Amino acid sequence: MLSILILVPLVGAALISFFPFSVTPKVTKTLALIIASITFIWTLVLASLFNLAEVNQQFTEFLPWIESLGLSYRLGIDGLSLPLLLLNGLLTAIAIYSSDAEISRPRFYYSLLLLLAAGVNGAFIAQDLLLFFLFYEIELIPLYLLIAIWGGQKRGYAATKFLIYTAVSGIIILASFLGIVWLSGSSSFALDSISTQSLTLEIQILLLLGILIGFGIKIPLFPLHTWLPDAHVEASTPVSVLLAGVLLKLGTYGLLRFGMNLLPEAWHYLAPALATWATVSVLYGSSCAIAQKDMKKMVAYSSIGHMGYVLLAASAATPLSILGTMLQMIGHGLISALLFLLVGIVYKKAGSRDLDTLRGLLNPERGMPVIGSLMVLGVMASSGIPGMIGFISEFIIFRSSFAVFPVQTLISMIGTGLTAVYFLLLTNRAFFGRLSPQVANLPRVSWAERAPAVVLAVLIVIYGIQPNWLTRWTEPTIAAMITAPSTVVSTRD
Repeated sequence: MLSILILVPLVGAALISFFPFSVTPKVTKTLALIIASITFIWTLVLASLFNLAEVNQQFTEFLPWIESLGLSYRLGIDGLSLPLLLLNGLLTAIAIYSSDAEISRPRFYYSLLLLLAAGVNGAFIAQDLLLFFLFYEIELIPLYLLIAIWGGQKRGYAATKFLIYTAVSGIIILASFLGIVWLSGSSSFALDSISTQSLTLEIQILLLLGILIGFGIKIPLFPLHTWLPDAHVEASTPVSVLLAGVLLKLGTYGLLRFGMNLLPEAWHYLAPALATWATVSVLYGSSCAIAQKDMKKMVAYSSIGHMGYVLLAASAATPLSILGTMLQMIGHGLISALLFLLVGIVYKKAGSRDLDTLRGLLNPERGMPVIGSLMVLGVMASSGIPGMIGFISEFIIFRSSFAVFPVQTLISMIGTGLTAVYFLLLTNRAFFGRLSPQVANLPRVSWAERAPAVVLAVLIVIYGIQPNWLTRWTEPTIAAMITAPSTVVSTRD
């Protein structure tokens, strides 16, 4: 059942690439959207069949692969991966729908988007360390090509920088995975066969540092973040939606699944340092966002700050704080996707993202009143206004983390105020006031262009009012992860 999430987009990508007849870009886009929709609908079917009371992996699949290496094709989902699968399915469909109908080389473009979706799905359901690593690396190539071919003027530089950073991330993660398996004496890379109880605390810390750096690049956390603003600015709008909405979550998912879960004693030992690291990332990302003139770059830097909240809650490692990390991951995915979509529409219609150029876009007659209203909703959600998912996720994170790390939590809360500052600057400069002459008489935004943003806005409000519709999937899994017994031998004793 789970292999369908990988095979459908893979087969779809091959079908689009090698279809023997000439088809128009519109037909290619429609076919890609149908394939992405089938994958998303199947994820919804799995969610409907998911047993909320079961804490173990469900819908498991196993097939021996390379037994001499201890590598097997092993899949499964639990409350940690299911919400992220749903998020990936939704945003992939939105990214395809939002793509330019007359985009160049459409077959190659949509094939890469589907290949990217297959790689991300595979990473979220892989229950073997090497299998996860393979899917983690698979998503690297299509994203690199999507930036390098369909990006902006400096796309070559941004794509190469992304490739180098992510390749280094993969090497460090692979080294840590190999160390975990070999040093623990495990006979395979299957997650359920690995036990780190025999490892000393010092070795656990060394292995965890590799995981932290590797996935810290992907999240990204300061100072491993410098590839992200360039990649976002040069990437097209649909690619930015996927990059911020889903791909960054591979990093936070990896920290929880392979860092906190496999090396809990080392995680607890390094927790104060992790909380401090999170605080620095929050303040740095928020401060850099304030200084930006480019709307897209401002939203990109905001991601660095908001992903720091995930690490803060994860460092506390309580059931409530990990629940907060999941809400923050899903909330940030929806909110950042909404903001990048709206910025993309503004750039397409106004020809600029410069806050010194844009003015008065909320003008009801010659501006973009609906887009401006959705932008106000999006920035309010990102700033933690009650009634939206951004508020409840940050509230849970601060509430749960304060009991463990009060100083770091209080300092991180400043980031919420800074978020309100830089997004207030964005909306005030670009959407309020007199419509600037440079962007007067803008083309009308059709409802077809607004539809993806409206869907995301509705979800942001719904889950802000009723977060239990999300948390009920994850609570049993998180409780089992936190309460699982784990002991290591410390050479300090």
